[in-house]
Amino acid sequence: MIEEFLHQGVLYAIIVRHDFQKPGVHFFTPGDFSQQLGSMSHPTGHRIDPHVHREVVRNVRRTQEVLLIRRGRLRVDFYDEQRVNIGCRTLDAGDVMLLVQGGHGFEVLEACDMIEIKQGPYLGDEDKVRFNPEAGTTGSGS
Repeated sequence: MIEEFLHQGVLYAIIVRHDFQKPGVHFFTPGDFSQQLGSMSHPTGHRIDPHVHREVVRNVRRTQEVLLIRRGRLRVDFYDEQRVNIGCRTLDAGDVMLLVQGGHGFEVLEACDMIEIKQGPYLGDEDKVRFNPEAGTTGSGS
């Protein structure tokens, strides 16, 4: 199952649930996203031609992150650009999520192991702005 988290027509996240199954190659992201997320499922004996990726200069204006939940449960809180809470989703073991834009925070609901993938180079605290969600207005999610 694939879920797009939208708020007022804006895509904030793509969630690929652990039970997603589709043969072949399937990408969930449009080609212009700076982070590409896809699934590949092939039968025994299928071959993928050897290849290298060319050096290409890309302009990345927004960090997009992928989270892979290996174990446990995680609640994801979504925020718009004005830091207003716009909803939440729960991720379970095996779920994968691409955070496209906006803000986000997390609460571990069950002891959680996850893998995070994002563009680099990572600039540490220069790469993000932390905020207090209690200080802003809370909105409803869709």
